[in-house]
Order: sequence, then C-alpha cells, then structure tokens
Amino acid sequence: MTQNTVLVVDDEKQIVILLRAYLEEVGYRVVTAPDGRQALYVARHERPDLVILDLMMPQMDGWEFTRRFRQESNAPIIMLTARVEDLDKILGLELGADDYITKPFSPREVVARVRAVLRRSLQTPAPRGVLRAGDLVLDIENHTVTRAGRDLDLTPTEFSLLAALMRRPGRVMSRLGLLESAQGGAYEGYERTVDVHIKNLRRKIEPDPKNPRYIVTVFGVGYKFDEPDD
Repeated sequence: MTQNTVLVVDDEKQIVILLRAYLEEVGYRVVTAPDGRQALYVARHERPDLVILDLMMPQMDGWEFTRRFRQESNAPIIMLTARVEDLDKILGLELGADDYITKPFSPREVVARVRAVLRRSLQTPAPRGVLRAGDLVLDIENHTVTRAGRDLDLTPTEFSLLAALMRRPGRVMSRLGLLESAQGGAYEGYERTVDVHIKNLRRKIEPDPKNPRYIVTVFGVGYKFDEPDD
C-alpha cells in the first residue's frame, strides 16, 4: 500500500514533534516546515497528499501559503489556529482550506480529521458515472467538473459536496446531512464551514453566483441542487 505523505507546517517545534509522532504511529509519512515559505519549497518536492497548516507563522503566514499552494495543488489543507474569530477561519476556507482545528487540540482528533479528509480526497469514487445538469458536467470516475466545456478547479471538499448534491437533484439536504453524505461523517464545528464551501462552489460553477441556478439555499434547512430547465 502506498504511504500517504502529510506535510506539517508550524513554527512551534513541540507541536510539530507531537503531530509527527502521532501521524507516523498510524502509518503516515510526515514531512515538516517551520513557515509558509519553506513549506512551499517542501510541497513542490514532496507533493504531500495533505497539509496540516498553522495560520500564524513568521516569514509567510498560513493564509499566504494557502493562496500560493492552491495555484499549484488541490491537496487538502487542514488549518490549525489559536485564534477564535470566525473571520479568520472563513478567510482560510475561502482561500481553499478544507477543514480547521482550533488550538489547543487533541492529537488523536487531528489524526481522525486527517483520515476523514484523506478518505474523501483519495477514495475510489462509487458509483462510477457522469452527472449532468445543463452545461455542468461532473465526472465521478475521473474526478473532473466542467461547465460549458471549461474545466473547473475544485478542491476535494468542493467536489464531494457538489457530487452529493447532484446525486439528489431537488432534494433538500441539511448542512449536517450534506457533510455526512459527502465525507461519511462530520465533526463538531465543521458543519459551520459548509456555507463557505458552498459560496466557493457557487463562485466556480454558477454563471451568476449572486443569483444561483444550480445550488439553491433553502432558508432554515440547508441546500438543494436544481436542474435548470434550459
């Protein structure tokens, strides 16, 4: 079995040592960096399957790393943050992060999150096939999405959420139900990130994100996928 590589980026050495020990114990290959600048160099050479990323770092912070990394890779990112402001978390998610964990954290929870996000990112999709709605086409087997023939660059989380919605056109899905359908489980706090991922999805797939034709909000409940008439 191929060993998945996890890049841990944090300027606190004890956190890096702790996460490395727990992740290696369950079989992951771990590479590390103390800041965003070095992390970009490591990522380009090691091509990690997942990044665990602290937000507040010298040289280059987590937000800038995420912005640059997303230009080169769709590997999932789990943010670590000691700050509790929702705006910080939302900014990270809007830049392309998949999940966040607030410090202080349980190392076992981090391992569980890594497993969940990697499972969603690397699993062999089933059932196979192509989902179509208007000019939007999602190819499950090849993990691609196009609109009007143009390739769309979706993160693993965005792809999973879109696939979950497109498999159930017209059906209203709660945020928790959408997460469980997309990734096979949900964690406390992560449910609140769905709105940010949906916002990102709309920006990528909708002709007019402010007036969505595909992903419709059902206020007080969640979201549903509408197939356009044209």
